Amino acid sequence: MLQNMKGAIFDLDGVIVDTAKYHFLAWAELARELGFEFTEADNERLKGVSRMRSLDILLEVGGLDFPEEEKLAMADKKNRLYVEFINKLDQSELLPGVKEYLTGLRERGVGIALGSASKNAMFILDKLNITELFDAVVDGNKVSNAKPDPEVFLTGAVELKLQPEECIVFEDAEAGVEAGKAAGMKVVGIGNPEILKEADLVVAGLHELL
Repeated sequence: MLQNMKGAIFDLDGVIVDTAKYHFLAWAELARELGFEFTEADNERLKGVSRMRSLDILLEVGGLDFPEEEKLAMADKKNRLYVEFINKLDQSELLPGVKEYLTGLRERGVGIALGSASKNAMFILDKLNITELFDAVVDGNKVSNAKPDPEVFLTGAVELKLQPEECIVFEDAEAGVEAGKAAGMKVVGIGNPEILKEADLVVAGLHELL
């Protein structure tokens, strides 16, 4: 499967870099300001979910509700907090094997795309100094439907000028695996085999594929 792929489409959080911890810190800070605690267990529900849906889940946890306008301001504030955290990112935060694996794919002539809901994807790739390893970046600024909708991966295939079946998705979230399958692609799960059981192959990280 991996030998024959012409395109590789990578999720960002949990696959390339672990920015999930910074999302959690930003959401937890927002919750504190709203007067309740948001735990790491609560945070599991936010994996692979859009910013506004994440806010809705956070407010559910706190038993709160706000008008849409206030919610937009809160989501904006959370993003500002998050950007403050990721401003300190550098190449040392790449997950093991990422740079080596991407470089190896490029040498083989495999097209490489990012497929992430993050609107900060380009900023993060620049901070990690790996932007030039990607042929296409499809992020939250280019697509409107969150995973498990396959839009982000289908757009990635289009940008790589490939058919979906020629691409393999690399994902750490259940919703992302579902999106990859819905796009008609094979999926490599990064993480827990029990959670990612629908993936075609599950590994602990890209270092295992070197």
